[in-house]
Amino acid sequence: MPETAFLITAFATLFVVIDPPGLVPLFIALTRGMGPEQRRAMARRACLIAAVLLLIFGLAGEAILGFIGISMPAFRIAGGILLFLTALDMLFERRTQRREGQTAEPDHDPSVFPLATPLIAGPGAIASVILLVGEAGPGWGGTLAVLGLMALMMAVTYAFLLASPPLERLLGRTGTIVITRLLGMLLAALSVQFVIDGIRGTGLIG
Repeated sequence: MPETAFLITAFATLFVVIDPPGLVPLFIALTRGMGPEQRRAMARRACLIAAVLLLIFGLAGEAILGFIGISMPAFRIAGGILLFLTALDMLFERRTQRREGQTAEPDHDPSVFPLATPLIAGPGAIASVILLVGEAGPGWGGTLAVLGLMALMMAVTYAFLLASPPLERLLGRTGTIVITRLLGMLLAALSVQFVIDGIRGTGLIG
């Protein structure tokens, strides 16, 4: 079973990558005009689909990488760079602007696209799950722990989506931007750690 410090880091990584507070205004916009029950159904479906996608990559991601000849150290470095770019987007608000550009037609079901993917289970979240499963070590204990944290993160995301109307009023646009930038700083540090771990895995540094 992974150490407590790793589990805390893993949960923090998933939280800052998925960014539930940042999803609040987007969920409001994508479900505008829907009733409370319909909004709950959209949130539930989006989180379930995202969880299935992340589960597939968590269980088979390393096997897929091995099949196409990519080592875990190489993927850690690439994943760290990808997460660092995501952190830059969060720090300079480009991520929020791109997300706000995701619109839906009035009769369109946004639960699959863009909610489940790419807003919840996007490239950063997929890379994070694969990296964390690799970091958890051999055996099913670490893998199940990471997948359990992923499921918990989906529950947290679902709770944020359900609480979107009051949270949006409470945070306002300024509060959402502040939280997103703080999470971006944390994600930048975590992504650099992934790169360092990947380089260490190649044997280039001790």
